[in-house]
Amino acid sequence: MPTSEYSLKTNYPNNTNDGDDDDHHRPIIPLDFKSVSKLPDSHTWVLTHPNPLSNSESIPVIDLSDPNAISLMRDACEKWGIFHVTHHGFPSQLLYDVELQCRRLFSLPADQKLRAIRSLNSLSGYGLSRMSTFFPKRMWSEGFTVVESPLEHAHQLWPHDRQQRDYFCNVMESCQKEMSRLAEHMMGLMFRSLGLSQQDSKYAKPKYGYKTSHGPLQLNSYPVCPDPTKAMGLAAHTDSSLLTLLCQTSSAKGLQVHKEGIGWVPVHAVYGALVVNVGDLMQILSNGRFKSVLHRAVVNKTHHRLSVAYFYGPPKDVKIEPLIQLTDINHPPLYRPITWKEYLHIKANHFHKALEFIRRAQ
Repeated sequence: MPTSEYSLKTNYPNNTNDGDDDDHHRPIIPLDFKSVSKLPDSHTWVLTHPNPLSNSESIPVIDLSDPNAISLMRDACEKWGIFHVTHHGFPSQLLYDVELQCRRLFSLPADQKLRAIRSLNSLSGYGLSRMSTFFPKRMWSEGFTVVESPLEHAHQLWPHDRQQRDYFCNVMESCQKEMSRLAEHMMGLMFRSLGLSQQDSKYAKPKYGYKTSHGPLQLNSYPVCPDPTKAMGLAAHTDSSLLTLLCQTSSAKGLQVHKEGIGWVPVHAVYGALVVNVGDLMQILSNGRFKSVLHRAVVNKTHHRLSVAYFYGPPKDVKIEPLIQLTDINHPPLYRPITWKEYLHIKANHFHKALEFIRRAQ
């Protein structure tokens, strides 16, 4: 499976095209997108392996009120690794509030956003995607990661505006809570789609501690780009989570997934729907039945696109391995046991080869 239609510079992190060793010890500062009218060389990507873009295919849309939702979900996870979900119960007003807060955050002056820059040893705060260092060129995007409470960074962003600060924190914490609830529900449905009984699901929950999981909430900003044909919003990758919930906050095109034998397929926003995609840990847990989907984000010349992603996974020190109910003499375990913390470390060093790195020899 290709990693991107663009070439990788290296398989190792903290290797940028700047040639400055000091970059290893300080955060990479996002570009002030409002200050440039021409695509800089640092953000100009070179096309090396063109892949077709299919406009005739679309990812499945699953209505959770449909009696066939579980079988449709299994089919989507096996064939696509991604699907839209409707009638999901996530409050529509909260989605609106989250989008409003994202726009307020990313419309701040660059120097104000940099007050909340994410440090090298932290997951929280403002900055570039952590996979940026795997590529020779920078991506046309910026992000803000919320892990647990965003209060500290909200103080940095709005030091003199308590009302805005409190509103931002309340909305983000409510979003985390609702995303966690929905992700847990989706996990249960995915388990059932694999043929696991309710008792099997109960067996897994205490062991893996899903009810106590706190996944990161990622706010993504893809500003208007002067030359989108030579820029990349977010390079091709898979998620390290069990599953990811994504809200596309506008109709602007951006998200694309790679379908084997077809190429890149755009994921058009569906009104009121959320996107669910399979992550690497779910591929491990399902013993390869469900595939972690390769996806990327492109940019455009007219619309500032936003998205909000919630990465759902187990506590970082709990072992994940193929479920015993899904293995037998004809289907041996494909992956060795690993914690999310260990897997994140492997992915930070091996990126797209991480799953192969922990694959058992057959």
